[in-house]
Amino acid sequence: MAQGALPGFRDFYHAEFAQRAYITRIWREVARRYAFVEYDGPPLEPLDLYTKKSGDEIVGQLYNFTDKGGREVALRPEMTPTLARMVAARANALRKPVRWFSVPQLFRYERQQKGRLREHFQLNVDILGEADVSADAELLAVAIDIMREFGLSPDDVRARVSDRRLLRALLDRLGVREEQVPAVFGVIDKIERQPREISAEKLTALGLNAESVDALLRITEHATIEELRARYGDDRTVAQRLDELARYHQYLEQLGVADWVDLDLSIVRGLAYYTGIVFELFDARGELRAICGGGRYDSLLGALGGVELPALGFGMGDVVLGELLRARGLTDVPAGEPDFWVAADGEDRAREVMSAATVLRRVRASVEYALRPQSLSKQKKAAFSAGASYFVILASDFAQSRKIEVQPLLPVEGLHGEPLDDLIAKRPSTLDELLEVIRANPDVLPSVD
Repeated sequence: MAQGALPGFRDFYHAEFAQRAYITRIWREVARRYAFVEYDGPPLEPLDLYTKKSGDEIVGQLYNFTDKGGREVALRPEMTPTLARMVAARANALRKPVRWFSVPQLFRYERQQKGRLREHFQLNVDILGEADVSADAELLAVAIDIMREFGLSPDDVRARVSDRRLLRALLDRLGVREEQVPAVFGVIDKIERQPREISAEKLTALGLNAESVDALLRITEHATIEELRARYGDDRTVAQRLDELARYHQYLEQLGVADWVDLDLSIVRGLAYYTGIVFELFDARGELRAICGGGRYDSLLGALGGVELPALGFGMGDVVLGELLRARGLTDVPAGEPDFWVAADGEDRAREVMSAATVLRRVRASVEYALRPQSLSKQKKAAFSAGASYFVILASDFAQSRKIEVQPLLPVEGLHGEPLDDLIAKRPSTLDELLEVIRANPDVLPSVD
């Protein structure tokens, strides 16, 4: 009996791999468009790199073991500790701000559920060395432009933004004591997933009075900068935070992404190391887990790597994003189908076919042909089965005349909107003319990104 992949792990057959490659290609294209540079680190790190950040309780969620050298190690569950270690090693030599991204495979031993597996690929985008909210706006713009590049719109995806410093100042104003704050944040983090009366009961149990509970729930259920300013703007700290948040939204408008964004103070990103603006991207229908999440973590690099640098970043996994793209019908990507299938009639023509395939491949076309002698009808069936766009038949005197016949098997839309069928129908009756068409229109080949 054939054995499948381990629970929570995936096999990537060619169609699934093509979709994964499409996602990672868009990630890289947009990140580079924003002048981020790619880095990577080892998939295996010292265990204490993660316990230093998340405590010993993280060990239960890791694939960890003692290696043959007696070292306690773990497969990486996230990228930020590796980032901190690498930046610390060359902190003085790096140009600031550091604008890095990576696309690692990450591993966590946790319960499988919809949108969460035990391995996934994740885009990580980080800015290190800039404290101004302009960096926060730039970071969110990257995440939103990725959504736009996939063909999604503000009707499909919403970016829900909060500011932990603002929320902390509001809690001060409502009389929440310092020692109560972590537990109150924990309740806020779950507000959306539980009835309002349950949240109220939990906040009351933490010692908040009825007026503060009601005010806090209203703040986290719906609030605008203007409403918060009208109600709490007389508090100096709150007013400062609101001014900064307003400037952040102005930057988002200039970056062309403000119409994707909602202020939502229930977004606290449960991890304690976040220090400022935080955000999560959700599908607008509310059917899936968060697509992406991140924010400012100004103190973390000092704790992990001993380098004091303001920092912010986000992670976007391929699992939930893939579910969203499938739900919106946006995963119809080429899975390695050839542009051309080259064929000839006769058992002694393999060298002619190989020669024609080679010159087509030299102009970046994807080409397949039969590796053993077959009738033209069988070769055409094979071309259909392979998903080839065009069937190229070499004339009987091809060696002298270079004549060919090009038969479309599938209608192919070029990247600039003109069907490649139309381009080919205009000209090629010889292989050289076909090569001219491709050279003059390099972007229309389906296999060329």
